Amino acid sequence: MMCQKCGAEMKVRKRKGVPDGVVWVCRHTVAGEECNSQRSLRFGSWFSCSKLTLEEIFILTFEILNLRKTCEIGKSWKFSAQTLCDWRSFVCESMLDFVCEKSEKIGGKDKVVEIDESKFGKRKYNRGHRVEGQWVFGGVERGTGRLFLVAVHDRSKETLMGCIEEWIESGTTIYSDGWKSYKDLGKEGFENLTVNHSINFVDSESSCHINTIESTWRHVKASLPSYNRKCDFEFYLAVYMFYHFCVEVGEDPFNIFVEFIRN
Repeated sequence: MMCQKCGAEMKVRKRKGVPDGVVWVCRHTVAGEECNSQRSLRFGSWFSCSKLTLEEIFILTFEILNLRKTCEIGKSWKFSAQTLCDWRSFVCESMLDFVCEKSEKIGGKDKVVEIDESKFGKRKYNRGHRVEGQWVFGGVERGTGRLFLVAVHDRSKETLMGCIEEWIESGTTIYSDGWKSYKDLGKEGFENLTVNHSINFVDSESSCHINTIESTWRHVKASLPSYNRKCDFEFYLAVYMFYHFCVEVGEDPFNIFVEFIRN
């Protein structure tokens, strides 16, 4: 930590009566006088917005990342309902930041990416095929499991082609269900193979199928307790992608999260 007053390096020193028991202190001498500037230990860090102790922050974050239910955390550690709600939202926001920072295009030459769209919501009056909710467009790279999930307003050609160009490398072989918005993929530098689900689930000639992305939809929907709430939707998708990344790299979610906020 550098002193904003004189530019010298600050040191951590014990202090009574402060939340964490220590502060940043500058002991640099300027013109015969000690600078004596002080900063909270949390200044400029992920912890700066909270009044919880550092121990409480790590306990709460650990429990949330280990997917314990809110009511269970409250009973075990005596956190208030408001604290639990606020901190869970804060952790989700950080996961969204993580996903935005770590996201990169998938696919490439000799790579296959399955793409599909799915609507997240509830059937109206619990019958028929009409579903009201949020469209999500996604893709999964075969072999690696790398993926992207994007909330979209509609399934128009303009919307979906924009997502494809943003998330999939040119030259990728794309497997799809033949939705009309994908008909010009070949003109955009992609090879497009399709399977018609009204006939079969695996194309008999090309062996094309999109079972991987369709399986992903089931897992995503099962993980989102309130996915019909549009205001939280991007956070729910980010949470899923965060845990998917942890599995992909074989690392503990808490360790990855702490390393991210440290940087």
